[in-house]
Amino acid sequence: MPTDKKILKRNVKDSVFTNLFQDTKYIVELYKALHPEADYVTEDMIEIVTLKNILTDSLYNDLGFMMDKRLIVLVEAQSTWTVNIILRGLMYLVQTYQDYIEKEELNIYSSKKLEIPKPELYVIYTGDKKVEEKEISLSEEYFGGDETALDVRVKVITESRKGDIINQYVMFTHILNDRVRTHGRTKKAIDETIKICKDRNILKEYLSNHESEVHDIMFSLYDDEQIQKAMMRDARKEGIREGEMRGRMEGRMEGIREGEMRGEKRGIDAMIANLKNMGVSEEMLRNAANMSQSQRS
Repeated sequence: MPTDKKILKRNVKDSVFTNLFQDTKYIVELYKALHPEADYVTEDMIEIVTLKNILTDSLYNDLGFMMDKRLIVLVEAQSTWTVNIILRGLMYLVQTYQDYIEKEELNIYSSKKLEIPKPELYVIYTGDKKVEEKEISLSEEYFGGDETALDVRVKVITESRKGDIINQYVMFTHILNDRVRTHGRTKKAIDETIKICKDRNILKEYLSNHESEVHDIMFSLYDDEQIQKAMMRDARKEGIREGEMRGRMEGRMEGIREGEMRGEKRGIDAMIANLKNMGVSEEMLRNAANMSQSQRS
């Protein structure tokens, strides 16, 4: 297959997001973008958290790390908006705290209050839909704002201060979306995205040092949407085949029932003919038939 015909993965931005923040240097920049007052943080203060693959069986792209007594979880730099990220964030937190307690060998049954990192949940939204919310919460979205035993709040980031790492990432996604609209999911769209970003000093260092890796991330022979469409086509075909087989079986059964009925009628007709040959009158046959009917009813 020619190189320029490779298919751009649907979740390309999220994959680049995850790859970008595998470098602790960029995580420091990310943390400072979220907490501008924390100018003292360094790379050796970072502990990467491995988030379990929750609610999805495909590539997942969420980021978790601990820094400065805080547990930071960025729930998917997503291009499709959904408030269900709250539930994902909640599940991430529960699993991550469980791992933390086991790792630190903490006793949750102890009378002494345990020290745990302060949780912060974010979503970086890069899609075209205009999202006004700066924060979404479990109680507001799912329980009409009622006070419940549990609430989870997720801060929504759609833009950031010009030049910081979040702003650069968002700009990267916007440029990519524009190039894909122009050239489709092709190599040309990727090449132009990287060139424009470098020229505008958007993730320039990252893209310069990882250009071939970024190309590998952004290309795949089949994207998730194609796989899903193929599975749906197969399911429809299987459904049609199953329906045809069921129809044939039902047809056979109906034919058998009709045959049985025809056979039973032929048998009765033959019996009546024999009785007539033996001299039994039609009146007697009618009386016998009526008596049989009354007994069955």
